[in-house]
Amino acid sequence: MKGMRTPAFEVRTERDGTVIIRPHGDIETNHAMQLRQLLVHTVRKIRPPRIVLDLTAVCRLDALNVGAVAAAYALGEDHQVAVYVHNPASHIAARLFAAGLPLPQLRQPGTAA
Repeated sequence: MKGMRTPAFEVRTERDGTVIIRPHGDIETNHAMQLRQLLVHTVRKIRPPRIVLDLTAVCRLDALNVGAVAAAYALGEDHQVAVYVHNPASHIAARLFAAGLPLPQLRQPGTAA
């Protein structure tokens, strides 16, 4: 599709074991499996103390991917992995909250980590 940006997922591990996942671009339905697999693999196989999904460079997160992030939060609770979403645009934060992600898990710029 002309004009569609394909997201890239930058993943790194901090010294304290935190896994930072930083997608770039619009996260649409056709990317749902990629995001879901990355989140589930990180929670279930890597099992870091926390995952930070940094949405600074994301303008759009469709409903299927909102559900994947909310499900990753719930899965993280089951596996004692804290899942946080940093820097979501306000419309994305509202959708994530409506999908069940608690407000303390949504970190806006200037919010303490």
